[in-house]
Amino acid sequence: MRTILLAALALAALPLTSTGARAAPWCAHYGTGLGTNCGFYTIEQCQAALSGAGKGYCAPNQFEISPDPRRRNSRN
Repeated sequence: MRTILLAALALAALPLTSTGARAAPWCAHYGTGLGTNCGFYTIEQCQAALSGAGKGYCAPNQFEISPDPRRRNSRN
């Protein structure tokens, strides 16, 4: 019975441990059919990842919601 109570308390506390995760603002597009990686927080990180690939480009992540209104996509 004690184990059930502790497990219930642990599950109830999970929503309180939010880390404030957000989408990374930059995506590396490696080329046609080679994939995309949207895990870069600076354009420099993105460009460094592409430097050894030989081709590709960096672009803003269209799914990132920026708190900075200057970074908002004009298509929204």
